[in-house]
Amino acid sequence: MERTHNNGELTINNLNEEVVLIGWVAKKRNLGSLLFIDLRDRYGITQVFIEESWHSYCAEIKNEYIIKVKGKVVARQDPNKQLKTGEIEVSATEVEIINVAKTTPLIIADETDALEDTRMKYRYLDLRRSIMQDNLITRHQITKTIRRYLDDLDFVDIETPILTISTPEGARDYVVPSRIHDESFYALPQSPQLFKQLLMVAGFEKYYQIVKCFRDEDLRADRQPEFTQVDIETSFLSQEDIQNIIEGLFKKVMKEVKGLDVTIPFQRISYHDAMNNYGSDKPDLRFAMKLHDLNQCLNGIEFSVFNDTIKANNNVKAIVVKNNADKYSRKDIDKLQELAKKHHAKGLAWLKVEENAFVGPISKFFNEEYTTALKNELNLENNDLVLFVADEWQVACNALGALRLEIANQLELIDNDLFEFCWVVDWPLFEYDKDDQRYYAAHHPFTRPAVGQEQSFASDPANAYAQAYDIVLNGYEIGGGSLRIYDQEMQMKMFEVLGFSDQEIQDQFGFFVNAFQYGTPPHGGIALGLDRIAMILTNSESIRDVIAFPKNASATCPLTQAPGLISENQKAELGLKTYKK
Repeated sequence: MERTHNNGELTINNLNEEVVLIGWVAKKRNLGSLLFIDLRDRYGITQVFIEESWHSYCAEIKNEYIIKVKGKVVARQDPNKQLKTGEIEVSATEVEIINVAKTTPLIIADETDALEDTRMKYRYLDLRRSIMQDNLITRHQITKTIRRYLDDLDFVDIETPILTISTPEGARDYVVPSRIHDESFYALPQSPQLFKQLLMVAGFEKYYQIVKCFRDEDLRADRQPEFTQVDIETSFLSQEDIQNIIEGLFKKVMKEVKGLDVTIPFQRISYHDAMNNYGSDKPDLRFAMKLHDLNQCLNGIEFSVFNDTIKANNNVKAIVVKNNADKYSRKDIDKLQELAKKHHAKGLAWLKVEENAFVGPISKFFNEEYTTALKNELNLENNDLVLFVADEWQVACNALGALRLEIANQLELIDNDLFEFCWVVDWPLFEYDKDDQRYYAAHHPFTRPAVGQEQSFASDPANAYAQAYDIVLNGYEIGGGSLRIYDQEMQMKMFEVLGFSDQEIQDQFGFFVNAFQYGTPPHGGIALGLDRIAMILTNSESIRDVIAFPKNASATCPLTQAPGLISENQKAELGLKTYKK
């Protein structure tokens, strides 16, 4: 007989029913004449009480054995309110061992003491933990909701190639040698960018795809060498139209997956304001602690670091740690200074407010005039801590932005039950690299310049802006998009600003620019990071916890040991020779 119920569905309404359950032994408790087993499957845990006649047979049963139990549903004398099945137990009349298991190298429970590499080496065991299964089921719910939403809006799901040609898109490509074509390589796509634009040229108008992308870049908690994005492209729609579609998508996802109502439209913040006020182009809006500009307030102060910075048209900026100065010793502030330096600040100045007076290394530079001005500007009160960075605008913003997040985590200022969305708009079109002495595309080479800059972007790239937009949730960029260039002349100007020769354009983008000669519609789109979205909605610390079989921080797979060596025969077939670095 197969199972009649799963291990998460029996309740007091099933009393006295004869049932058959199958699952893994999560826990076995032998209390002499009493023998209890917690039986686990994907749906939950049911407590089983083993009748005495079966004790000798069950003596060999250990954790993670798979067993089948037949018995009657009875009421528990000590209900467990933590379990959906906590009001009942099954009094077993028959027990069958389906399969045995070795002692596992990690604890199969929500809380495990295993190191991450051990968890990833035995991922099939790690995924038995209910917290991990819940993560992946939530990811499935997100994906299912997104598909339904886009299908209802008449989007068409179209696959694009995985083996394609290498094009410069901001990160290193993963490349695949061709056995048939000597000295030639495919590249795995960093995104379907070119193909989805070609689908607009083809006339599909509304495209989406939930697709694997590949980037060979330095890893961190929210990055993987292979990741999944929700790729969307549309024709004949404005930036506002596209943002409205995406806001509707997240409203539906948050309601169906989290049971939360989010207010739309989301807040729009310019790139400059995001950096200036939060020190990040992906601002976390769940707490305050904005950055303050102090050039006007402190102009003329005798402290040379501040005065020289202001005279050089750079910036003195600060954040205020409200009513928590007493929690920061000199040693703690020194650690914050090291963090600021990691973000290229030259140093970190500070003041505390004690008994309405300033104390700290730079307090002597604040006479009555500057003390009053700073108190008024920052609304300072006793037990406030002020942290200053004096540097170039970008450096000051980045350093204080990092401090803002660090302090918020230290003081537990962030409510993890909040979900704060925003759009970051009005992005620079280009980034200038001082080392290479050239401009690079801030997003990608196909981003349309801002309205009114269709001609001037090429002659004044330093002041050019893009019709680009990132969507941010709780301090993470979860998607980015733009309106695209759709006429060939403008696209060639863009390549020219970025330093591509005619030959490079033809070699790397020939098929793409040629398509623009055949009637390209105005179009634009966005790509959403599915892994990051799932990470945030499950309150996970890493996207590795919402990916079934991820790579570790070294871009290796402890389970399969990928990447690995290939045989000499395989190398010969591909015409490859390998060398140690």
